Amino acid sequence: MKALKNHLILFDAECPMCRIYTSAFVKGGMLDANGRAAYQELPEQACPMLDRQRAANEIALVNQETGEVTYGIESLFKVFAVAFPVFKPLFLFKPFVWIMSKVYAFIAFNRRVIVPPSEAGANYAIQPSFKLGYRVAYLIFTWLVTASILSAYTQLLQGLIPAGEVLREYLICGGQILFQGIIISFIDRGKRWDYLGNMMTISMAGALLLLPFQILHHWFSFSPTIYAVYFMAVAGLMLLEHIRRTKLLKTGWTLTLTWVLYRLLILLLIL
Repeated sequence: MKALKNHLILFDAECPMCRIYTSAFVKGGMLDANGRAAYQELPEQACPMLDRQRAANEIALVNQETGEVTYGIESLFKVFAVAFPVFKPLFLFKPFVWIMSKVYAFIAFNRRVIVPPSEAGANYAIQPSFKLGYRVAYLIFTWLVTASILSAYTQLLQGLIPAGEVLREYLICGGQILFQGIIISFIDRGKRWDYLGNMMTISMAGALLLLPFQILHHWFSFSPTIYAVYFMAVAGLMLLEHIRRTKLLKTGWTLTLTWVLYRLLILLLIL
């Protein structure tokens, strides 16, 4: 694999995902051994052409010979085009670049609710910008994915819970966004969108954990009780993650209590 020489990719030191994939670029031979650095730790004089706020939003790639800087999906495509030259025409195809730029922005502007920074972070002056449109899009995406998986999984629980309408899980998931949105607005309005993003990441992660049993159902027939026990185990993991993330957000225990209360009330209504 050919490496992109004399280039420095600048990642967000507070972003676990950014650290992992830029490290993979170096370890995989796509960049020089010293081809990555945190933008927060880069001296001002090292790259005068760098837009630091934009680098906080989109990963920056610096040409160390010319000082030229690219951002976001263009930075990644520049690395990939050298490592995988066969795909270079695709990386230059404008419609594909436009689509992938939107996908990249969708992830980049939600990265801190997908994988939150540790409690030791948030000490840097420059922080990623908040884009309401991308956060709302993320909430809608996670809502639809979670509800669709749960709609299928509840079919495995027949006999334990009553069969519901097609839209039941969509209404339940959407209702929790509204319910918890109201609660967080009373507790700390400034953290509303961060909390909702974290909450829906937990919901989608829990739904994805249900997929293995849904796949196994095509070959093996387990009793509804087994599916229910597995569902409760996943719910327990979700609870622990909810506690962890609300501690990182410093929002207290109220949101966890209302998160559990909402689910218990819905269960009572279903039964």
